[in-house]
Amino acid sequence: MTSATPTPVIAVIESQLSDFGLTPLRAAHELGYRAVLVSNDPDRYRAVSTADEVYAKYIDGILTADTNSAEAVIEALTPFHTEGVLRGVMTVTDYNIPIVARIAAHFGLPGMDVDAAAACRDKLVQREMMRAAGVAVPRFTQAVTQEDALAAAEEFGLPVVVKPMTESASIGVSLCRTPEEVAAAHHAIASVPLNFRGQPRRPGALVEEYLIGYELSAEIVHDGTEHRVIGLTDKALGPHPYFAELGEIFPSVLSEPVRTACADLVISALRAVGHDFGAAHVEVKVTQDGPYIVEINGRMAGAEIPRLILESTGIHMQREVTLLHAGRPADLTPTQDRAAVSRYLTASTAGVLAGVEGADLARRVPGVVAVVLHPKNGKPVKPAQSNLDYLGTVVATADTAGDALRCADAAVGQLTPVVVAEAEGIA
Repeated sequence: MTSATPTPVIAVIESQLSDFGLTPLRAAHELGYRAVLVSNDPDRYRAVSTADEVYAKYIDGILTADTNSAEAVIEALTPFHTEGVLRGVMTVTDYNIPIVARIAAHFGLPGMDVDAAAACRDKLVQREMMRAAGVAVPRFTQAVTQEDALAAAEEFGLPVVVKPMTESASIGVSLCRTPEEVAAAHHAIASVPLNFRGQPRRPGALVEEYLIGYELSAEIVHDGTEHRVIGLTDKALGPHPYFAELGEIFPSVLSEPVRTACADLVISALRAVGHDFGAAHVEVKVTQDGPYIVEINGRMAGAEIPRLILESTGIHMQREVTLLHAGRPADLTPTQDRAAVSRYLTASTAGVLAGVEGADLARRVPGVVAVVLHPKNGKPVKPAQSNLDYLGTVVATADTAGDALRCADAAVGQLTPVVVAEAEGIA
């Protein structure tokens, strides 16, 4: 009697702290793999709204390891490799892209070039490489000292953008209109030695020219042969000084000439940094002088963008990108032509969240396919400073972007966060 063939393994090495972050695990499981989560804190993802279902149904194994160390993760995964069942390693969080590339190279698995992954992770390095290749980027400098930051602001002209070089989700990014704001933003970044996931930051902060215009992103997949543009996403941003995203439209409603110029620029940017495998999410600012690259992220877009792509084109990004990481071909052929829109719920005042009213009304708006409230009741909230500050999400679909947008706006308008002063408590 022969033993059963072991089920092959896909290891997801950390992820985004969101519902989207758990979807690659679900995709791997549904494709017939053992979905293994590798994390230095596996319980951190239990805070997201779909965690109970995903942990119970789709995560087939959990490994606790120092995921800030490629060597530690390699040691943790070596038994799977020795057994001959390790088929792929992947992540959808910026913090672990270089580590995953090194792990894939070590085991001979599909993955991005190691140097390209490092460039995609570091906002300074990628800007230097793009500038050297003639790709349009804003003027920038690494301001190690406060004096460096003030000198850059004077050179570029106020306002300027000050940001960390190795964060994600717009953490720590701010628009500074005065020298005092530049100095304060630089101090806030430079005085914190570790990033959101406990990895060392580069010294100082990135100071860059502020581009006046509107923002969009390009969703790209390198399928092993070429870069495939899945589409462009229009973005709505919150008020300055922050850059939190408040919603998206997919596909973009921009004119064909603008879309073509942006797509061409994005492909040039990805080639400049050597991106050669898997998904990329590239942010672009369109100004009166044309499009500029804001930054390259060497992974799928987060938040609700993959859901918008699925609803509008039928392309299941999480599944297809997981297949690529397993060494199998991806099917990136659209099967439908619709539009989808997301809107994110945020607090208008600081305090403690007592609840969100109106979810039942939001779900009754025509075209709405998802209303998700994030589990933050009883926790401090504030007006959105980054993408970590969302209280909920609405997604609507329709045959046209205009119809989907009206539905999404109507739905999010039904939602009212109840925020109380901390002293009041929560009944």
